[in-house]
Amino acid sequence: MTTDVQKPVRHILSLSGGKDSTALAIFMRDRIKNVEYVFCDTGEELPETYEYLDRLEVFLGKQINRLNPDRPFRHYLQIYRGVLPDARTRWCTRKLKIEPFERFVGDDPCISYVGIRADEAHRKGYISTKPNITAVYPFIEAGITKDDVFRLLEESGLGLPKYYDWRSRSGCYFCFFQQKVEWVGLLENHPELYEKAGEFEKKDEVTGESYTWGANESLDELRDAERVDRIKAEHARFQERRKNQNKNQTLSDVFGLGEVEGGDQSCLVCHL
Repeated sequence: MTTDVQKPVRHILSLSGGKDSTALAIFMRDRIKNVEYVFCDTGEELPETYEYLDRLEVFLGKQINRLNPDRPFRHYLQIYRGVLPDARTRWCTRKLKIEPFERFVGDDPCISYVGIRADEAHRKGYISTKPNITAVYPFIEAGITKDDVFRLLEESGLGLPKYYDWRSRSGCYFCFFQQKVEWVGLLENHPELYEKAGEFEKKDEVTGESYTWGANESLDELRDAERVDRIKAEHARFQERRKNQNKNQTLSDVFGLGEVEGGDQSCLVCHL
């Protein structure tokens, strides 16, 4: 007669290279000894992201498991016949982030620690639907908000990733959730990656349909000097309006990481 041996529960914290998941790793480091850290590497990340993860790994004193998808982005782009991912389909998140994470977990019972803060509890969203994976939200339970996240990062000595100088979130350098001014930031900080992102755009010569990262505008059009100046001016006006509306600025406002133009419906697994 055989008896089923119950598998031990795994504790896994998935990192995006962003401020919230990094702060959560700092927060949980001494609370759970057997936590596993993972980063789903799409192969299309910013160099600042890799540098930040290396520094975090030293701080944690523990290896971050770097998970690679079974196929690179270009492979899936061919499968989807050149149709770029967008806010509606998000096939990049599913194929390059969620599925590699689920393969890493397998059928083991798992608690997945998610860095959604107490001031954004409404963002509870799709991480994984596998029944053996249970998502928990330590920041919500502890009442930790955005300002607390900044304090955790500063007190640890890690601070913010360098890309926050010109970008509001982590994720692939060509993420379609980027604001126009962030594309300008990519152009100015990593022109080679801007060129690479532009190579993914195309126009169907038969149907005339264009596949671009932004709505109704290609990266070749956006890079025009006059267009860049208009984008910067529009962003400056937006920042001024926000400043006038928030006289009592929080720590996050000082860092320029408050409200995002057009709202924020980004993929949680990529941008936390």
